[in-house]
Amino acid sequence: MSAKAVMVLGTTSGAGKSWLATALCRWYALQGLKVAPFKAQNMSNNARVVPGLNGRLGEIGSAQYFQALAARARPEVRMNPILLKPERDTASQVVVLGEVRPDLHQVPWRQRSEQLWPFARDALQALMAENDVVVIEGAGSPAEINLHHSDYVNMRTALAAQAACLLVTDIDRGGAFAHLFGTHQLLPEHERALIRGYVLNRFRGDAALLAPGPEQLQALTGVPTVAVLPMWRGHGLPEEDGVFDDTATGPGTAQALKRIAIVAYPRISNLDEFQPLRAAPGVRLVWARHPADLDGADWVILPGSKHTTSDLAWLRSQGLDAAIQGHAAAGGVVLGVCGGLQMLGQALIDLDGIEADPATAGAVTTSTPGLNLLPLVTTFERDKLLLETQAAFGPTTHAWSSLAGAHVQGYEIHHGRTAAPSAQAGLLAILHNDQGEALGWQQGNVMGLYLHGLFESPTAMRALFGIQAQPLDAVFDGLADFIDQHFSPGTLMNLLTAPTA
Repeated sequence: MSAKAVMVLGTTSGAGKSWLATALCRWYALQGLKVAPFKAQNMSNNARVVPGLNGRLGEIGSAQYFQALAARARPEVRMNPILLKPERDTASQVVVLGEVRPDLHQVPWRQRSEQLWPFARDALQALMAENDVVVIEGAGSPAEINLHHSDYVNMRTALAAQAACLLVTDIDRGGAFAHLFGTHQLLPEHERALIRGYVLNRFRGDAALLAPGPEQLQALTGVPTVAVLPMWRGHGLPEEDGVFDDTATGPGTAQALKRIAIVAYPRISNLDEFQPLRAAPGVRLVWARHPADLDGADWVILPGSKHTTSDLAWLRSQGLDAAIQGHAAAGGVVLGVCGGLQMLGQALIDLDGIEADPATAGAVTTSTPGLNLLPLVTTFERDKLLLETQAAFGPTTHAWSSLAGAHVQGYEIHHGRTAAPSAQAGLLAILHNDQGEALGWQQGNVMGLYLHGLFESPTAMRALFGIQAQPLDAVFDGLADFIDQHFSPGTLMNLLTAPTA
């Protein structure tokens, strides 16, 4: 292994590991170094299509996709060799090196970890042989003592890479020094030795008031606090997981020209594609879990879903089905993306039990009624379709007329195949890929697309909102500048050298 490894660990989930790793990827790339990101295992329904093995396409977590772009590297499956995509509270789809592994779905957690670690280890070693720096992201906390023996995402990876580790904590939550001290103390001594610095993230106030906390913590553990990062909500990266519920949604929130409600069902997926809407001036983005959340909405968006039929059942249980249908009947704009498109149709047919609960014996033929806002039928197929897609809009009408003739690029991740069962009056196939296959349909103000990434297209954002979205490169450069300003001078380059005694 020739590369140097820098690893970002966290005291908790949501401490800021993903965005800090992204910033480090760009900072080291700006120093002229060849950089790659790595996360041994990610658990997320936010995924991107990337080059896989043997000429095939695969999928990785969105966080590592963005980290690769920040590193100026082409995203690929070794950067996130294991991806777990939750389908229910107690079950996840297992993706290994970009491909679904049904054989590992039912393997017990600890036993599965031992089977997965060799894939992660080999991917890490390959990346370290090909790069100058590998920026590694941990998961959750490295000090979960009930999981430590089987946890290969944190300290087992750190030891394999001999990584210089940063331990980041969210000081805005409170208890930051206790989190840092407790995490350090719960690690075995040989693992503690890899921690080179503490990072206090999301600090609000006068940094002078932190004294003498950092000094006392260093006296207790021997590890310095190397950065105090101010609260920064507008950094421009999407949240890695979960629905971002903070109220700040863009510079024009108070004078919003358009209120967009995104339905936040339990298995929502690929929500990172809506980050450009969150940052758009004149747009007020809200997350809908109840019918009242749609009140006053100009648009309603049904996003992707990792388990479409169960999310559709949830939507009905909340009364959101009638609210969405009422919104459309009143002339409101509705957009469905991937799983959301499937929900908008007349029926979802699952002949092979693709979305059946494995606990139920046998595959049951099912047909689930959709919202009947588009005259389409979806049939689930065993093989998942993964595509990087170039597409073009044909003639469009109503709220979508500004998209006519627009060329966009994005990606597809889905099991379902959707089509109109027969010629339907008023239904337009309005988006086609390079092979002429339909990827989107429109009827009045209701549109459904299989293409993810519409709002990441500068062309689409100009057409729909008349704005110029901030380029991703500018976001990454801003992250690098931010950590350059707030880390102690020399720290970031010193992480690439062996620690002094």
